[in-house]
Amino acid sequence: MFRRAFWFSAGAAAGVWATTKVNRKLKQLTPESLAAQAANKAVEAGHRLKDFALDVRDNMAQREAELGEALGLRASVDDASRPAALEPGRPAGPRPVTAADHRSNEKYAKTYSYKTYSHNRNEDH
Repeated sequence: MFRRAFWFSAGAAAGVWATTKVNRKLKQLTPESLAAQAANKAVEAGHRLKDFALDVRDNMAQREAELGEALGLRASVDDASRPAALEPGRPAGPRPVTAADHRSNEKYAKTYSYKTYSHNRNEDH
């Protein structure tokens, strides 16, 4: 009798354990959970890439200084010759559009005009 009760309770415990494992795995495989995991991996990869770029920049500056010493160059590379994207404190990416940019493009806007077409299939033509 005790043997049967033992195996019954062991089977019930194994069933509960397996059910909870399966439910946890199913929750991990929902679209929301998969999207959150992918977003976390992308953010983590972005941080790793940024750290790598910073390490490359630091090592590049160190190597330039070593080569400058070895070659006897007194003046180091001027910050003005460095691309704007690599300047510290300046955001990477395209520069903002100013009013002067619009004025310089006016002659092209007058010269070239393109007809635009609607691509709405539900629209009556």
